[in-house]
Amino acid sequence: MISFSEKLNEENETDIGFIEQPVSERMRTFLRLEFLYYPMLKNIEKNDEWSTRISISFLLEIQSILSRGDVRNDLLNELDQHIYNFERFETHSDVDNSRLTNLIMKLTLTRSKISNIGPGYLSPLKDNVFLNLIKHRSSIPGGTCEFDLPEYNYWLKQPLLRRQEDLNKWTKPIKILCEGVSEVLWLIRESAQPIEVKAIKGMYQYTMQRNNNFRLLRLKLEGESNLFPEISGNQHRFTVRFLEWSTVESRAIQTTDDVPFQLTIC
Repeated sequence: MISFSEKLNEENETDIGFIEQPVSERMRTFLRLEFLYYPMLKNIEKNDEWSTRISISFLLEIQSILSRGDVRNDLLNELDQHIYNFERFETHSDVDNSRLTNLIMKLTLTRSKISNIGPGYLSPLKDNVFLNLIKHRSSIPGGTCEFDLPEYNYWLKQPLLRRQEDLNKWTKPIKILCEGVSEVLWLIRESAQPIEVKAIKGMYQYTMQRNNNFRLLRLKLEGESNLFPEISGNQHRFTVRFLEWSTVESRAIQTTDDVPFQLTIC
């Protein structure tokens, strides 16, 4: 059976055209982690030095994001809410109880793994002298070149299996959490169906009903287009403006055409 993370990764590769906008700080953090996590894993598998550099860079960025707030506790709260919501359907006669039970068990297992890593799960990364040296020098333009960090550059020339062994050890503390984020994002994305709407003269506005707790917007334009959306708002209302892109030398301007698009409010 395909895992949540595999499903999410598959969606990232095949759902080209979907544009997402978080409307809460928690969702912003989750999407940023997802943005870094899968490229990090893919580059770990590649044998060239620059791919390994990218993996290290993304690992340090993930560490920085996780160090700013209590992402672990936020994720536990999200999982608790999803488990509670699914358990409410257990008595419904029109629900596939086998699939529902399997889903609840998967979420409960994920919650247990995240709880078990404890609040100090980042300590192995924070206390790693080698990674801290790279992190410190990375703040300087070109600061990780060979004459600045000879130890790092020597390690980069080690066989792939040796580098992978180290990278897998360093990423282990964050993998459980990032996989949990993937599960939650998958559930949120699957929680709503897209609707067909139209931006009149490039502008679309929407006001949410009271007590509607949405967290993520997904937009999709059909076919080829030189338009892209600029989204602003919060959990109560939002505005979408479609801008026409021409070149990097000129600023995009709002289109005067009506723009049909798919909108998913998750």
